[in-house]
Amino acid sequence: MELKNQLNSPVMFLICGSIVLVVALACVVFAVRAYRAGKAIGMDVYKMKRTIVASATFAVLPSIGILLGVIALSGNLGTAWPWLRLSVIGALHYETQVAGAAAEAVGMKSLSIDYMTPGSFATIALLMSVCIIWGMVFSLFNCKRYTRRLGAGGGDKTKKKSALSGFGDIAMTAMFIGLVSAYLGSYVGGFVSGEGLFRFAGDWIPLAVALVGAAAMRLFLWIQERWHAAWVESFSIAGSMLIAMTSAIFLKWLA
Repeated sequence: MELKNQLNSPVMFLICGSIVLVVALACVVFAVRAYRAGKAIGMDVYKMKRTIVASATFAVLPSIGILLGVIALSGNLGTAWPWLRLSVIGALHYETQVAGAAAEAVGMKSLSIDYMTPGSFATIALLMSVCIIWGMVFSLFNCKRYTRRLGAGGGDKTKKKSALSGFGDIAMTAMFIGLVSAYLGSYVGGFVSGEGLFRFAGDWIPLAVALVGAAAMRLFLWIQERWHAAWVESFSIAGSMLIAMTSAIFLKWLA
């Protein structure tokens, strides 16, 4: 049996689907418990129902970006595995980056089903899973102590709380800027290629798509600020992804 058929076999779907089902059931259990807890403390039932409906509605468009990620990875990793990765924990930029690095480490020319063996897929899948679990592991041992320090009140403790919150915001911003810079650097490196200083013979499409995505995100932010439309924030990331992906198809056709 070819590897592609194995990756899309009923056994693979059964294994991955079982894990997704457990996570989905856990979400339902916590949602029901949260609803009951809200009623127990006297929250308005009507407002809670409106919040549930609004949250479910706003989750539809962002989930399209996840679906696009599954489709983008399914050609090389099968459908079941990307479905599991992006349904439980993971993000498209992380999954593609780690999968590509793992493919290169095992000697593949690129992340392609044509060059993949069962052993290389096992290595790629293992790294995609192991490299992202540390947030959960650290939270398991440190989250309670961290939240206790954030919740401490009064005097110096309040200052510590503000310092911890500020550090968390700065760290996340710095990591995000570093991630974006790494991708933009690779795009610029792919574009500025050749022997001469002013010889641009590389692939310009990824850089152009990144610029289109940035412009789309700025447009969403402008709409949010101009008309005080806070709901736009829920759609901005997925909307920018869709616009950028559409532009990639159009630019590839032009090229």
